[in-house]
Parts: sequence; structure tokens; C-alpha cells
Amino acid sequence: MTNESEIESGSVCGVMTSANSKVREPQQWFVMNAYKAEQRAEDSLRMARDIEYFIPKHYVLRTFHGRKERKLVPLIPNLVFVRARYARIEAFKQIHPYLRYATRKVDGMNRIMKVPDKEMADFIRVSKEREEELRYFRPGEVEIPRGMRVRVHGGSLDGVEGTVVKLTGHRDKRLVLQIADLVAVTIKVDPEMLEVIK
Repeated sequence: MTNESEIESGSVCGVMTSANSKVREPQQWFVMNAYKAEQRAEDSLRMARDIEYFIPKHYVLRTFHGRKERKLVPLIPNLVFVRARYARIEAFKQIHPYLRYATRKVDGMNRIMKVPDKEMADFIRVSKEREEELRYFRPGEVEIPRGMRVRVHGGSLDGVEGTVVKLTGHRDKRLVLQIADLVAVTIKVDPEMLEVIK
């Protein structure tokens, strides 16, 4: 668990938060946990107009009173991606303490998990494609080799970057995007639309 004093000082995520700092901190995507409070987090973040957020969701069949219903639910329980300046998120967390930074061990220290803007933008774009074309995986459910990095040209995914792999049971090519070692999403693409990134 991350030491709160480390977070507040900015030492964990490497962001200067001192009032004397003349450098304005950048907005960036942070990986957050909202333990059993995804809906509360979404409702609160929707009201905060200066904070961007994304909660990956998918449809599942649930049975209510003997009837099956298609329900949109978070893809990974508790997971919320939030984009804002570090100081703004800190202020938001003071009011909504159930929202906490997701961390990972790096060189023996807990580091706040962040996602580059381009990687996050691509993930959001792919996630908004027709659901029947998407497949989501958690780490370990599919082995994503260090394969060919490509960029899509044309169509609704123009500019999206990822790795092309061949998945068992599929004769088509699929573009794989993995976010912060948390989730991977694949979507079918036309090989003729792909440019190899060297």
C-alpha cells in the first residue's frame, strides 16, 4: 500500500506540487481504485467538469426475478481511469476518500500507475467500437507476444496503434491494445489498413 505522505509530496508520481513551483503540472491519466464504489465514483466524477474519466464496461447477461437481462457493468471491478492534474485529484480525493490510487512496485517502491495520453486515447476509441467486434482479456488470459507494432490507417480506428497477433480460433487479424498491464482489448482489423511502426 502506498504511503499517503509519499503521495501528498508528489514523490511517488514524480509531480511537483509545491506552491512555490512555477512549473504547472500536466494533466495525465491515473489508474484509480474505487472499492465497491464504481457507481459512486462515476456519479461524482460526472459532476466534476474539470476531471476526465473512463470506466471500461461490457454487457453481461444477469438474471433478475427469473428473467435474463442484458446489463452494462464495469469490465474490471473497482477500476477507474481519471485524467486531471495531480493536485486536482488530491483535492477530489479529500472529498471522496473511497477513490484511491492504484500502485505497482518499481525498484522496491510503490509507484502510482499512470497511462500515457496516446495509449489511453487509443484504448477508449477501440472500446467504443461495436461490442460484437470486441473481446476483452485480463492478464494471463491471453499471451500477447512482443509482436509487430502497427498503426491503423483509415476507418473509425484511424491512427490507433497496437500489436497484431493471431488468436486461437480466429482466421482474421486482431489488433491488441494493452493498458497498464490491467486489461487488453482486441478488435478485428483489415490487414491492408495496417502500417508497420519501425
